[in-house]
Amino acid sequence: MSNPRIVIVGAGFGGIAAAIELQKHGFDELTLLEAAPEIGGTWFHNTYPGAACDVPSQLYSFSFAQRRDWPRLCPRQEEILVYLRQVARDFGVAERVICGTRVSACRWSDADQAWTVATQSGATYAADALILATGQLHQPSFPRVEGAESFAGHSFHSARWDHHYPLAGKRVAVVGTGASAVQFVPEIVEEVAHLTVFQRTGNWFMPRKNRPYPRVVRAAVQTVPGLQSARRAFWFHYGELLTFAIRHPGTVGKVVHQASKAFMRWQLKDPVVREQVWPDYTFGCKRVLFGSNFLPALQREHVELVTDAVAGMAAEGVVTADGRLHPVDCVIWGTGFKTNDFMFGMEITGSGGRSLREAWTGGAHAHLGLTVPGFPSMFVMYGPNTNTSGGSIITYLEAQARYLRQALQELRRRGAGAIVVRPEVEAASDRELQARFAGTAWTRCDSWYRDDSGRIVANWPGYMREYLKATELLDPGDFAFLPGAT
Repeated sequence: MSNPRIVIVGAGFGGIAAAIELQKHGFDELTLLEAAPEIGGTWFHNTYPGAACDVPSQLYSFSFAQRRDWPRLCPRQEEILVYLRQVARDFGVAERVICGTRVSACRWSDADQAWTVATQSGATYAADALILATGQLHQPSFPRVEGAESFAGHSFHSARWDHHYPLAGKRVAVVGTGASAVQFVPEIVEEVAHLTVFQRTGNWFMPRKNRPYPRVVRAAVQTVPGLQSARRAFWFHYGELLTFAIRHPGTVGKVVHQASKAFMRWQLKDPVVREQVWPDYTFGCKRVLFGSNFLPALQREHVELVTDAVAGMAAEGVVTADGRLHPVDCVIWGTGFKTNDFMFGMEITGSGGRSLREAWTGGAHAHLGLTVPGFPSMFVMYGPNTNTSGGSIITYLEAQARYLRQALQELRRRGAGAIVVRPEVEAASDRELQARFAGTAWTRCDSWYRDDSGRIVANWPGYMREYLKATELLDPGDFAFLPGAT
């Protein structure tokens, strides 16, 4: 197959990374299908006040497209969006993106040795290779709350922020205290009349001040040779240190844990709020949050932190498990994403008519998070067990783009019809991967890293450098090569 037709679903960081890598190596039959009206992925949708990345910009950007003019350490949503769109234009892939196109189903044909990608509009695309780059953080999660439809006020999810609704002077409820709420609560606390924050579990925090760089720092980054690469290397190893702490909760983990405790005690002057927010699980088991403004915001006079579970909704507001009604004008659902659904929302059907849902009945799994037995020439970006707790997902996405590019090069070299990972290879790599979680902090509580059975399906159990090495060179022996259609 000299020039395979490739369809990439999603035009966020993963889809753009794959398109750039493939195009650079002569794959020019590329089409990117994006459901949103513009390029950007999660950074298009998450426009809530204060939205920013908690990974430093030097690491949360492509290694091949570094920029020296980031205005602050951790880039804001609008800055990331501008960056990603500029990269897509600079590398000539922006014109390959078809926006406003939501994929509903992808079906493999054994007879044709090809994928049919169907969209909600009724259009279809034929593909010899399929790359699913929808990520783990794109489907907002709404809890099932009894009586939600009876609420007479306004409500929206933080990932679909309603910028037309004025919060000034309103009684506002925020349900959830995860990474998004930690960013937007300090931004809205000044304008609301009263803020009620509903917390299910507390979080471990590390400090993060994200002020604009002083002029001297900006000048140094622009003019000092090697400074940018040195900063990138520093943050890479800092991320590896956080992973080391999570992998070894009894040693290095205790040291980092003590640093987090000291920071939180210093911020939490109110003993009642301190007791309410204090986590009761091992540091690193859930996502560690970076922020220096959230805990102080919870101690404002017009803010109430509620730790009783949300039991239902009434016309006037939120009802908690103790039977109390909390009157509010607006509810903001800061309840995160359907992280374990991956690309579901569309139907994926592989060889023999078997669905991916069926293949993943016992939990999502893929060889190196990328390839699934029975789904020929299909690759998943940011797939199962490729999330990072201490680094940058961009590092993983670049590695995945290189790996799948090698797979398609091998396919092209052999003149085969399709490439598919061998079941025994994927099963062995999955066993090895899951075994590496033993003894780590990830296993010591329930979190969104796990599925309903308790299996950890989101995170990579090791370090970024290990994933880079594992995906550096594709082993053709791990795959079967199918003949082309006759």
